[in-house]
Amino acid sequence: MRVCVDTNIIIYYVERDPVWQPKVDACFRAVIANGDVLAASDAARFECLVGPLQTGDAAVLNDYHRFFDSKNSIHTLPVTSAVWERAAEIRALFRFQALDSIHLASAIERGCGIFLTNDAQLSRCTAIAVQVLT
Repeated sequence: MRVCVDTNIIIYYVERDPVWQPKVDACFRAVIANGDVLAASDAARFECLVGPLQTGDAAVLNDYHRFFDSKNSIHTLPVTSAVWERAAEIRALFRFQALDSIHLASAIERGCGIFLTNDAQLSRCTAIAVQVLT
């Protein structure tokens, strides 16, 4: 099974958030131990890179590139025409932000079984099991 992770989960992990990174690390280890695959929408790369590009933090930018480019870390899900269509439906139905709708649509269209996030409101989407990190 593919477990799609939201941008906030990746940020906690890559930037080593003192509270959330250990929880994310435990989730990632459990996914891998289960033989499942971590995935993220191409839109997550976009969101993750904005902060270090704005601040000029080359070290963090490098950490993100390593994370996304490593075949062992995460499988990226392309934002296809079907994803855009599904994202529009999700946004219209649930009134989520555009990027949240794209993340969910990417996960749904690529057959992910779980969407892991720290944004509890996204659990209103019933087309995929949304697991909220606590």
